[in-house]
Amino acid sequence: MAEQLNFIRVRGAREHNLKNVNVDIPRGELVVLTGLSGSGKSSLAFDTIYAEGQRRYVESLSAYARQFLELMSKPDVDLIEGLSPAISIEQKTTSRNPRSTVGTVTEIHDYMRLLWARVGVPYSPATGLPIESQTVSMMVDKLTALPEGERLYLLAPVVRGRKGEYRKEIAEWQRAGFQRLKIDGEFFPIEDAPVLDKKFKHDIDIVVDRLVTKAGLEGRYADSLETALKLAEGIAVAEWADKAEGETEPRRLLFSEKFACPVSGFTISEIEPRLFSFNNPYGACPVCDGLGMKLAFDADTIVPDKDKSLHKGAIAPWAKGPSPLYTQTLQALSRHYGFSMDEPFYKLPDQAKKVVLYGSGTDKIKFVYDDNARKYEVNKTFEGVLPNLERRWRETDSSWVREELGRYQSETPCEACEGYRLKPESLAVKIAGQHVGQVSRLSIRHAEEWFTALETSLTDKQMEIARRILKEINDRLRFLVNVGLDYLNLSRASGTLSGGESQRIRLASQIGSGLTGVLYVLDEPSIGLHQRDNTRLLTSLKGLRDLGNSVLVVEHDEEAIMTADYVIDMGPAAGIHGGEIIAEGTAAEVMANPKSITGQYLSGAREIEVPQDRRPISKKKVLRVVGATGNNLKNVTAEIPAGTFTCITGVSGGGKSTFTIETLYKA
Repeated sequence: MAEQLNFIRVRGAREHNLKNVNVDIPRGELVVLTGLSGSGKSSLAFDTIYAEGQRRYVESLSAYARQFLELMSKPDVDLIEGLSPAISIEQKTTSRNPRSTVGTVTEIHDYMRLLWARVGVPYSPATGLPIESQTVSMMVDKLTALPEGERLYLLAPVVRGRKGEYRKEIAEWQRAGFQRLKIDGEFFPIEDAPVLDKKFKHDIDIVVDRLVTKAGLEGRYADSLETALKLAEGIAVAEWADKAEGETEPRRLLFSEKFACPVSGFTISEIEPRLFSFNNPYGACPVCDGLGMKLAFDADTIVPDKDKSLHKGAIAPWAKGPSPLYTQTLQALSRHYGFSMDEPFYKLPDQAKKVVLYGSGTDKIKFVYDDNARKYEVNKTFEGVLPNLERRWRETDSSWVREELGRYQSETPCEACEGYRLKPESLAVKIAGQHVGQVSRLSIRHAEEWFTALETSLTDKQMEIARRILKEINDRLRFLVNVGLDYLNLSRASGTLSGGESQRIRLASQIGSGLTGVLYVLDEPSIGLHQRDNTRLLTSLKGLRDLGNSVLVVEHDEEAIMTADYVIDMGPAAGIHGGEIIAEGTAAEVMANPKSITGQYLSGAREIEVPQDRRPISKKKVLRVVGATGNNLKNVTAEIPAGTFTCITGVSGGGKSTFTIETLYKA
C-alpha cells in the first residue's frame, strides 16, 4: 500500500497509439515526459492520466453538479492507481472575452479593487482636491437653488444592482408607512409591488416624498432628505418627474453624505469594490461599457488603396454592387469642387479628400441621378462617406448590413475613459496619486515595484487595512515575474496573449493558489520562452512540486529534462511506430540507455549539424515591413529575404509573435 501511494501506477494504456503501456510515475516529483513528436507523450499525459483523474473527480460530485460539467469518457486503460485530482495547464489562449485581462485572470485586479475601495481617497476632477462629505444643509441648498415649479421625486435607493426577492423588506417598508416604490425603472404602489425573480439583479428606490419646488420648503426638504439618507445608508436621489425633450431617462440629482465636490457638484455615491470593476455596470464606463475601446469607421479602411482613383473604386464600401448612385454622387462632387475622378486618391487636394470623407458642411451641391428608369436633379449638402456609414450603422436592424459595414471599422480608445474602461467616479479615487487604471497599465515588473514602495507611503491606519491585500497582490506579481512575464501589462487583453504566455499565467495562478496534493499536467511550458527566462520557469515548476504536488510535464527542452527528478522517454518513432516507453529514470540513466534517441542527444553522442552551405541571400528579393506598431512594436522596419529559411528570435515578450503573426501574416 505504501508503494502504491508513492506512485501513479498505469497498467495497459492503449489510448491512441499507446501500445499497452505500463509505467510507475513517482508522486510528489517533477517528472518530464519526452520523446519524438507523435510518439505518444500527450496521449499518456493528457488523454490517459489527466482524463482519468478529471473523470473520477467529476464522478465524485453530486448528480446536480455533474449536469453542469462535461464528463470525460473513460480512457482505454486497464488500471490507474494513486491518482490525485488533476489540473491541466495547456498551450492555449486564456480567453477570447474582450473583458478578460491579465489582471482579472490572475485575480490581481480583484485585490486592487478591494485596495482602492478600502484605502483610496476620492478627488474632484474639477479642483484636484480631496472630496469631502455633504451635509444635509448643503443638499437643501442645492434643492432650493432649483427653478420653481420643478416636479421631483425624492428617492432612497435602498437596493442597487443586487439579486433577491426582497419580499420581507418590502413588507417592512409598507409597515413603516411608505406608499410607493420604484422597481427596475417603474413606479408601483407598494401594495402592488411585483414578485421579483431572485436570480436577477434589481434596483429598488423608496419614494420618500413628492415635491414641487418653491420657496419656503427648506424644512420639508431637510426632513425628507434625512429620512432618505437614513434608509439608503447616506445616499438620496432627487429625480425629475418629467423628462426633458430628447431625454430617454429622467434627470437625477445624487446626494451623498460621504463624498461630493462643493465646487463642481461631482458626487461619488459609495466607494466599494464593484465601483472599480469594468465587468460591473456600477464601475464600467457608460460610453464603451467597460471595453476601453469602441468601434469607429476608419478612413484608412474605407480607402485601403490610396493609389486607386475614385473612378476605379478607391472608396471601398462604395465600390461594391451595380448601383450607379455612389458613382454619380462622387461625379457631382468632382464637378462642384473641380477635382478629377481619375486622379489617384493620394494626389487629390486636401479639400477634396475632406469633402469626400467628412461631408460638404453647409455647401449645397447639385446632384444629377440617372437609374435608367428616370433622371432627376437635387440640390443638397453632402453628408460624407464616414457620416453616411455611421448613420447606416445606427439605423439598420440587419445583422448582414452590420457585418458588412463592420469591415470598415477599427478599434479606437474610448475618448470618455481614455481606454481605462472605468467611469469617472472610479477614476477619481486615488492611492499615492494614482487611480486603479493607471496602475493597471504598468508592466508587471513596474507594478511590483510600485506596490512594494506603496507600503512606505501609507499611514499606519491605512497599512493596517491594506497589509493582507498588498501581500496577495505582491505574491501574485512575484509569481508572474518568476515565470518570465514581467513585461506584460495588467491591463493587457487575454485574447492578445500567445499560448505560451497564457500557460505561464495559469501556472503562476496555480502557484499562487497554494493547492497541495494535486496532479498538474503541463504541455511544453518552455515554448516561446527565451533561454534567459527558462531557469525562472523551472524554479516555478519546482516550487509547485515543493508545495506537495505531482508535476507531470510534456517537454523537449534540454534544461527541463536535466532538471527533472524523473524522465520518461517515449518512442521509438512517431505514430504507429511509437507508443512505447524506451527509457525511464533520472536524466543520467536515460543518457546511459543506448535505445534512447533523446539520451543520445543529451549525452552528445548525436547532435544537429550546422549546415556548411547556405542559400545565397538576394538583397533585391525581400519582403519589406515598414513602421510596424502592433502591441509593443516601436515603429519596426525590417527586410526579410525571399526564398530563404528565416528565424525571428528574441527574449520572451520582445514582439516576435506580434511582428510575425499579428503584422506579417495578417497583412
